[in-house]
Amino acid sequence: MPLHVPPAPAPALRSVLTALGSPTAVREAPTPALRAAQEPATPELPLPVHVLERITPEGVSATRLAGWRFLIRCGDHAVAAAETMLTPDGWAFSHFFEGPYVTSTERALRQAETMTHSYQPRLLSMPSLYMLTLWLHGDLSDDGAGGHPAATDLLVPLAPAPPGIPAHVPHRVADLLPVLTHRATPVRLLGSPA
Repeated sequence: MPLHVPPAPAPALRSVLTALGSPTAVREAPTPALRAAQEPATPELPLPVHVLERITPEGVSATRLAGWRFLIRCGDHAVAAAETMLTPDGWAFSHFFEGPYVTSTERALRQAETMTHSYQPRLLSMPSLYMLTLWLHGDLSDDGAGGHPAATDLLVPLAPAPPGIPAHVPHRVADLLPVLTHRATPVRLLGSPA
């Protein structure tokens, strides 16, 4: 089934296009693949980046929209990504980057396109676990800006994933949450006060 990619805010896309058109922004970016690209670079697949601050035995906190990420394609594959952030003046370009999450995101999106159910793709960052997932949200009517992971939504951990959590294996939120809750809960040492 096709993925239903929500449209990015127009100012976010404009800020990325402006940065791509700026020789200084590209030259100073820590992205050798983008600097060395021989073909035109185009921003594609805008994904809202949500942050999940708290995971407790009672459940997960609401997510907050932290930005929009665009994969930067040169030719037939992504060579980098561009991140935007919300400022008091609106959406603005933040930075270019490359590395394993770029190729892992591209792989997870291709994987999701082969699923039998339609989803809205997002990225979900869990800073307390040093984990980034492709969040396949089942409510296609959402604008991508808000939301809470539903029990039936899928999370696909991106590589590198934390030890013991396999990358690129889709998990229902209801199934993965107990594992994440255990990992996010501080372990009490023997003899420490309760």
